[in-house]
Amino acid sequence: MHQEVIVRLSGDKEYHVELARLEPMGMEDARRWLDEQFTALDCEPLRASGKVLLADKVLVVAQAAGERLLNDEAWLHTYARATHAVLTKPMITVDVSAMAVTY
Repeated sequence: MHQEVIVRLSGDKEYHVELARLEPMGMEDARRWLDEQFTALDCEPLRASGKVLLADKVLVVAQAAGERLLNDEAWLHTYARATHAVLTKPMITVDVSAMAVTY
């Protein structure tokens, strides 16, 4: 089964990661890594309640990372592995410009 994470920034800027050639990440490691990135990148919750859903975390981490980190292949691959592990869907699109995550 084809597994891919796509991160779409504004305009035509997209990052595609095919997961077949990458080592899978465990759920707990993925949550921990995303939590660390959320904190390190000074991300803010999307919801007024302060509750952060996993899809929200994936979205705001990609937004905060921007081109600077998404252009770093090692970081991008870790992000894609973590995103796949926490959302458990074969095809995931993180559309930063639309502020949406689709499966």
